[in-house]
Amino acid sequence: MAFPQNGNEKNITGMNRIHQKLQEDQKLLSIYFTAGYPSLNDTAKIIQDLEKNGVDMIEIGLPFSDPLADGPTIQASSTHALKNGMTTEILFQQLKDIRKTVSMPLILMGYFNPVLQYGVAEFCKKCQETGIDGLILPDLPLDVYQKEYEAIFKKYGLVNIFLITPQTSDARIQQIDAASDGFIYMVSSASVTGSQDGFGNSQESYFKRIAGMKLKNPQVVGFGISNSETFRQATKQAKGAIIGSAFIKFLTQNGVDKIGDFVKGIRK
Repeated sequence: MAFPQNGNEKNITGMNRIHQKLQEDQKLLSIYFTAGYPSLNDTAKIIQDLEKNGVDMIEIGLPFSDPLADGPTIQASSTHALKNGMTTEILFQQLKDIRKTVSMPLILMGYFNPVLQYGVAEFCKKCQETGIDGLILPDLPLDVYQKEYEAIFKKYGLVNIFLITPQTSDARIQQIDAASDGFIYMVSSASVTGSQDGFGNSQESYFKRIAGMKLKNPQVVGFGISNSETFRQATKQAKGAIIGSAFIKFLTQNGVDKIGDFVKGIRK
């Protein structure tokens, strides 16, 4: 397989890798992990092993000291990563050669403050240089993005991914869909991140409601996906699902050498 050698070469079709992946006729498995956890220099190995074991997309979490939307597992990994010495600059250094070995979509997920501190244009430029395909910044409001930053994101070929929740109104969802160009991150519940055993009737009806809206962007479900059953439930109506807390728990208990076991458990 020929890999792109730098971030500017999106792929052989010239499409963003996220768009290309969304066109595949399969349910997508996306994995979130916190950069710099369990150890500072595990980032590239985790990405490479996830791709090798058949994961479709990766969300690389940029650790932040005040992660409001994250549950205890991701909060703890973020705190640990910061203690390990992880910074935005170190993450970009760790990813500078990642496109020599990895071809799947890579998304950075975090809070807007570190991006603002780094400089939005410079951050986006670095993302392009390292081969990042998209950003998920849950606390960047849609109107602020459109007014101040959309042109910068587009200049550097980055897909900005917005979140919706069961409480998001239909009108707001339509607004987000119109502003999106990739997928919509569909938060499964109003709580913080964290794995759970299964989805109840209210979540099932929420999934059906969104599917019935026939949005132009596919949806990928996050929060509460922890095993093959919750992955199956989440992707019954949606294009894919994201697993974060359950994977981080697995890394905490098993380290980075048995990642294939985790992925096989979800895909079974």
